[in-house]
Amino acid sequence: MGNLNIAVLGPGGYAKDLGKKGTESDITFYNLKKGDDTVTIIEPTRYPERLAPLFYAASMADAVLIVVSEITPTLGEWVLILDEVGVKQGYIVLRNYLTPGDLAPLLRGTVLEHYEFVDADPIALRDLLLDLAHARHPVPPGAGAVGTIPIDHHFNVRGIGTVILGGVVRGGIRKHDTLKIYPGEQPITVRSIQKHDDDFDWAAEGDRVGLALKNVESDDLDRGFVLSNDPAIRTRTSLEARGTLVRYWPAPLTAGTVLHIGHWMQFIPARVEAVRDEGNWRQPTLSLVLEKDLVYLPGDTAVLHYLEGGKLRIVGHIELP
Repeated sequence: MGNLNIAVLGPGGYAKDLGKKGTESDITFYNLKKGDDTVTIIEPTRYPERLAPLFYAASMADAVLIVVSEITPTLGEWVLILDEVGVKQGYIVLRNYLTPGDLAPLLRGTVLEHYEFVDADPIALRDLLLDLAHARHPVPPGAGAVGTIPIDHHFNVRGIGTVILGGVVRGGIRKHDTLKIYPGEQPITVRSIQKHDDDFDWAAEGDRVGLALKNVESDDLDRGFVLSNDPAIRTRTSLEARGTLVRYWPAPLTAGTVLHIGHWMQFIPARVEAVRDEGNWRQPTLSLVLEKDLVYLPGDTAVLHYLEGGKLRIVGHIELP
């Protein structure tokens, strides 16, 4: 069966009652498994002092579990990031006598207005997540299939070599496939594939994987690098892209503003060089110069962040050309 990737936004450490702790950094992974069904639980450990972990968790998620104890600016930021990323499946646990009606004005008009309210019982939540995973049916990639995996962690394992952790965001891969590392296009070979510590010959979209790689050193990698054999992959250090700003953003963007572009496991500073609009400043065309290469597939969406924005740090999104 398939793997479900779910972000948990709530009190720090809430996810520890749902799964077994795995990799831990500024984002922490917890793993839940029953038979062939697996759940990858993602918690943004270093949030809210850092915004990037929140974006990473939302970006990786097929679904989200939100635990709400009070209505705060932090809750508003969760709503904005989930709506901009487009996480359409979600569940909300309410605490401190909050009701669905209390949240309704904040959720209206976003993907969250369709989320389901659920009880806080950890056993029931685990069963819910496993049922969702059980309903997923990944298809083994056929001959000639292409796949794309952004890297979120990498390290050297004695006796094995370079290992990366990441999620398959498009297509699928097989053991012994030749992929390229972006940026740079260095070719590597997939030595082995693990999913939740079990060996597999393949991985498909939605799978959380550990890959042992041949022909690259861990020190040559970084979070945000992308493994792919998809010929459509692009890398750019400058972009002209159509944007849409969140409804709360107070004023037009201006040249010289430094934003951060979030896409897959990338969170890249970008300076606005020029802004054009056709009478609607909430839908500008932006000319952007990036601090380093952005790796993406045409038609993807990237989220715009403004780290100097105080309580409002989510700007909107752009459509990648």
